[in-house]
Amino acid sequence: MRLTWALVVAGLGLCALLPTLPTAATRTVAVSRDLPAVHMDPPTKRLVETVFYVTQGIEVDDRLLPFEDDVTIRPAALAPGVTLDDAGRLHGIPQRPGTFAAPVQLCRGQDCADQQITIVVLRNVPWQPSRLAFPGEVGNRYDEQIEIEGGPVGVPATFSVTDHGKLPEGVTIGPDGHIGGIPDAAGVSEVPIRICVAGNCAGVVVTLIVV
Repeated sequence: MRLTWALVVAGLGLCALLPTLPTAATRTVAVSRDLPAVHMDPPTKRLVETVFYVTQGIEVDDRLLPFEDDVTIRPAALAPGVTLDDAGRLHGIPQRPGTFAAPVQLCRGQDCADQQITIVVLRNVPWQPSRLAFPGEVGNRYDEQIEIEGGPVGVPATFSVTDHGKLPEGVTIGPDGHIGGIPDAAGVSEVPIRICVAGNCAGVVVTLIVV
């Protein structure tokens, strides 16, 4: 008798649970359907540099540098007087000061994405190097800096040696204008340097006097 009652109670409990099972399953499916799908966004930062400083009235000579070799570039207008061609070169003469942002379409095969390019056009503020002669000693390390006076505030100058054969043996001049290295021999060297400030460039001669 006790066994019969136990079976009856167990059967009633199972019947009570059955109506709840489809609901739980339904809820599980509903939750899974409500989850947002995961999409991999195409890479949009495909350029080494996206902000360019140029000077009003000075011909632009710069280019976009993609991280990958197989990126194609769509031509675009970037700022008044400044355009971009399909080779990634910036052309033209900036017409007025200001900050201009424009989307540029970059593609890898059929995968295309817009990359915002910012052109900062600065007023033409005259500048000049503050010192161009630097003494040194054989066997002692150079630690000098080529500096400029004037130019737009907050825009660093860039320096490039146009004839590396003119540098004394053991001496270097970096793109930030720092003179370093240890000269091996005495002598006077006249090194041609190109200095650019926001696209406003000039050639100068730096004299290194090693004794």
